[in-house]
Amino acid sequence: MGKTNPTDVARKRRHARVRTQVAGTPERPRLNVFRSLNHIYAQVIDDSKGVTVASASSLESGAAEELKGKSKVEKAVAVGKLVAERALQAGITQVVFDRGGYKYHGRVKALADGSREAGLKF
Repeated sequence: MGKTNPTDVARKRRHARVRTQVAGTPERPRLNVFRSLNHIYAQVIDDSKGVTVASASSLESGAAEELKGKSKVEKAVAVGKLVAERALQAGITQVVFDRGGYKYHGRVKALADGSREAGLKF
């Protein structure tokens, strides 16, 4: 049986604790962030319906070529702008930011700043 990473277990516990307070509504969905070692992912989620309204990641075929050679923080800013553009196209202007149990620092903060620059309010 595989071992569980204690850091990942602690992050999931923090995320579960935050999720008791943060929920997405149709008027103000949740902007969720997942950060892996090399990539970053963002989703705009309406929790009342359980539907992902918009998403973006640094792994997408169009974005991956454009982001090649950039730092992880620069990739996070670009993903934030991309998810914000897609959310705005879906008619969403305000979101609740869900940092996913990560510190609001580095790539997570860069993604939030990028989505604010593109027009999302939170």
